[in-house]
Amino acid sequence: MRWLIAAVVLVAVLAGLLRWRRPAWYWLSFGVTFATCRVLGRYRAVMDACGLTVPPPRWRLAIARMANRPVPEPRAPRILRLRPTRTGLVLRLGLRPGQDAFDVAASCDRLRHSFGMFGVTSREIRSGVVELRMTGYDVLRRVQMPARAERSTMRVPVALREDGGVHYRDYRTTPHALTIGATKSGKSVYQRNLVAELAAQEVALVGIDCKQGVELFPLARRFSALADNPDTAADLLDALISHMEDVYQLIRSEQRITADTPDADIAADIWDLPDHLRPVPVVLLVDEVAELALFATKDEEKRRDRIITALARLAQLGRAAGIYLEICGQRFGSELGKGITMLRAQLSVRTAHRVNDETSANMAFGDIAPDAVLATVQIPVSAPGLAITGDASGGWSRIRTPHTSLRAAVDACNKHAHLTPDLPALDAFRPVLASPAVPVAIPAPAAPATP
Repeated sequence: MRWLIAAVVLVAVLAGLLRWRRPAWYWLSFGVTFATCRVLGRYRAVMDACGLTVPPPRWRLAIARMANRPVPEPRAPRILRLRPTRTGLVLRLGLRPGQDAFDVAASCDRLRHSFGMFGVTSREIRSGVVELRMTGYDVLRRVQMPARAERSTMRVPVALREDGGVHYRDYRTTPHALTIGATKSGKSVYQRNLVAELAAQEVALVGIDCKQGVELFPLARRFSALADNPDTAADLLDALISHMEDVYQLIRSEQRITADTPDADIAADIWDLPDHLRPVPVVLLVDEVAELALFATKDEEKRRDRIITALARLAQLGRAAGIYLEICGQRFGSELGKGITMLRAQLSVRTAHRVNDETSANMAFGDIAPDAVLATVQIPVSAPGLAITGDASGGWSRIRTPHTSLRAAVDACNKHAHLTPDLPALDAFRPVLASPAVPVAIPAPAAPATP
C-alpha cells in the first residue's frame, strides 16, 4: 500500500512539474486524457447552459404525450469527431435544424471556461458542420513550430496561431501584405523568419532598407537586388516595373489563343506558362516604408511621388507577373501623403504587432476587421513577436513568430545562396559582397576650447 501511495504522489508531483515547466509535455502525457474526459462528461450540460440546444421536434413530443412518457430533453449538436492534437483537441459538431454557426462562435469564451481549456476558436467547415479547436495550454508563450510544417511553391510557414495551427504566408492566394508595429514589437524578427523560409524557394528576393541596410544587407547573398536609400529605391522600383513589362510581353507571346487550344492552356499569368519559360517570381520587401514617403524639399517630394506611384503600380499590376509585395512600417496612414491609401487598399494581408495607439491599429484593420483593432491594442510589451493577422475576408487570428536571430537568418541565406537568380533588369542593383569589414575608428569629440 505504501508503494502505491508513493507512486501516486510521485506521478502527481511529476504532472505538476511538467505543467509548470513543460506544458507541451504535460499535455501529451496527462492533459489530453483529462481534457477528453471533461469534454465528453460535461458536453450535454455545457451545451444546455450555453444555449446551444434546440427543443425536440414536434413528432417526438406527440409520441411522448400519446405514450405517456417524459418530455424529451433539448438536443445538443451531434459530436461528429473528437481528435486530440499536440496542442489541444479538435471537436467537430453537426448542428441541429435551427442552429447557426454564429451562435457557436459567440459562445467560445463560455465553452473555454466550462471545458477547462486555455482557448477555444470556432470555424464553419460547411453548412451545418462547425469545428471547435481547443488548446490545452498557452502555445504562444513559448513558440515551437512543428518539425514537419508543410511547404510548397510560394507558401511558407511564418508563425504559430493561438489555436495551435501553423500560420502560412501564401503568395499565390494573397499576393501583397502589410506589416506594422511599434519599435521592438517583433517586425524585424517576423521579416527575418520570412526571408529565411523564402531563401529555400525558387524565388528572387528584392529588398529596400532605408535604415542604411542594417536589416537586409546582412542577408545580401540571397538577394537579387537591394537598395539602402530612397534615391536608389526609386531607381530600383523603376527597374522592377521594366521587368514586369517584359514578363507581360512574354505572357502575351505565349498565350496562343486559337480555336483548338484548351481553356486551361491559355496563359494569363506566369503560373500558366510552361516550366522552361516561366520567369522566376519576385518578392519585394520594403522595410520602414515611411522613409520612402517623407520629404522635406521639392526635389524629395518629386522623388516621393515617383516611389509611391511605382509601388501602387506594382501592387495593382504585379501579381500576374509574379511580383509580390511585403510592406513593413511603424504606421501606414493617410498622413504619409497622397497615394498611400490607394496602395494600402491593394495589401490584402494585414499583420499588426504591438502598436502605441488605437489609430495605428485602425490603419491596419479598420477597413477589413474592426474586431481585430481591440485585440491589437491589447498586445503587451512583454510579448515581442505577438501579432494580430487578418485579410480582406474579415477573419483574424492571434499569432506569434518564433524567435529567429540575425545569425540564423544569415546562415539560411548563405546556405541557399546558389538559388539566387540573376534578373537582367536588376543587375545594376545586385548587392556587392564585400570582404570582412575592417573596424572603423570613430573620432572622439573635440575638447572645448579654453578661454
